[in-house]
Amino acid sequence: MTESAQKRPEFRNINALTDLPSYRLPAAGIVSILHRISGVLMFLLLPFIIWLFDTSVSSEISFGRFTAAFTAGIGFVPGVLIKLITLALIWAYLHHFIAGVRHVWMDMSHAAVTKARGAASAKVVLAASVLLTLVLGAKLFGLY
Repeated sequence: MTESAQKRPEFRNINALTDLPSYRLPAAGIVSILHRISGVLMFLLLPFIIWLFDTSVSSEISFGRFTAAFTAGIGFVPGVLIKLITLALIWAYLHHFIAGVRHVWMDMSHAAVTKARGAASAKVVLAASVLLTLVLGAKLFGLY
C-alpha cells in the first residue's frame, strides 16, 4: 500500500447499548421511523376511532355521551387521558398524511430525490406535523 492511498473506512454493526445514544439520525431517517410509528399507532387505536365515530353519529344521546367523555371521562379513565389519546391520534394522522404526501412527491419528481431536498422536505414534514398538532391540540383542550 502506498502512502498516497488512504485506508478505507471500516464499517461495523451498531451496538444498541453503546452506539445508539450517540448516533445522530438524519431528519429523513427520523421522518421514516415516525412514519412507521404513526402507522402502527393509528392501527392500534382503530377500535378507539371506531368507538369515537359510532358514538358521535348514532343519536343525540350518544353524542352527549361522546362529548362528556372528553370532560368527565369514561369509567375510571379521566377525560384528560382521552384527550391525550385523541391528541396522539391527531399527530399520528397528520404526520402519516404529510409524510405520505412527501413520499408521493419524491416519487413523482426526480429533482426532489437529492440529499439536500430530502433533508429539507423531512424538516418541513416534522415542522408541519408538530405545528398542526399544536393548533388542533389547542382546540381540543379548549384554548380557543
